[in-house]
Amino acid sequence: MPPIYIAYLNRLDIDELKITDDEILAAVEASLASQGRGETVIEPRVHLEPGVANGHFNVLRGAIKAPIDSAGVKIVGDFVDNYKLGFPSELAILALFDPRTGAPKAILDASGITDMRTGAVTALGAKHLARKNSKILGHIGARGTAYWNVRLLNHLFDFDEIRVHSRREESRNSFAERLSQDLGKKVVATEDWQSCVEGADIVVEASRLDKPTPLLKTAWIKKGAFVVPYGTMSAIELSLTDMMTKLVVDDWGQCKGGKFGSLRAHVEAGKLSEQTLHAELGQIVAGLKPGRQSDDETNLFWHRGLSLSDIALGHAMLEKSQRLGIGQRLRFA
Repeated sequence: MPPIYIAYLNRLDIDELKITDDEILAAVEASLASQGRGETVIEPRVHLEPGVANGHFNVLRGAIKAPIDSAGVKIVGDFVDNYKLGFPSELAILALFDPRTGAPKAILDASGITDMRTGAVTALGAKHLARKNSKILGHIGARGTAYWNVRLLNHLFDFDEIRVHSRREESRNSFAERLSQDLGKKVVATEDWQSCVEGADIVVEASRLDKPTPLLKTAWIKKGAFVVPYGTMSAIELSLTDMMTKLVVDDWGQCKGGKFGSLRAHVEAGKLSEQTLHAELGQIVAGLKPGRQSDDETNLFWHRGLSLSDIALGHAMLEKSQRLGIGQRLRFA
């Protein structure tokens, strides 16, 4: 057997790549288009709950045809109380494989990838479903993915006003300060959900709750807004989908089943079904279904997280690391 080597990129390597906002968006948008054209395989995510802490593992699996030409598996932990230990709530690894032989190609620290690709999917959802002149962002949540939601949304929309809110005051204040410094504009940390969300053009709900709690009131959403609820535990009212013109998801196969998710109750109640679903985002990106068609539309996008986004962004990072000579090459077999 010929020797097999794998590339290994740890968090320091990922940081050294200095991947740009445009590179992130391009990689993830390409994977969405591939999904829309039917050039991918997505297996339903599975969960592992060890039962010893407030958290669980998500296991995401998928494959994308050429030019990415990779299969991949990501395992990401979601442990709510990690902040007490100084850890991020989500730690992850991504393994990339040759889809023809099964030989491993790379192992990457995917904690940053998870945050970046989640933000990219949120931003790309807004690119196709929000009003082009959206100028006010209301964002609930301050975890790792939240930073990239705001950063990449602002990259596309250059907001006049950004409001953020999270449960812990110290967390939301430091989040707003970090964003203000990085984006070069004022970001306001609000004291409650209503003042963050009401009147916003784009609303992102990325809260961390222990159990489903309808803290985001439907009455606060203005006509013409674009809403992205994606907390693991639902924070929205059952009536939210009633006001929507278009309901869009990242992958219906993942959204229609499972235990977790912001719109789980809406699926079970029949408010979100194959009949009420407008499209998967990939179909819109590929040009097979329309995105927003008028400023009057009020649209909702629910994403559960796609393995394809992880694989595409991991692939882009791997290619860049090889160009720049970053990371390690390890003998596997």
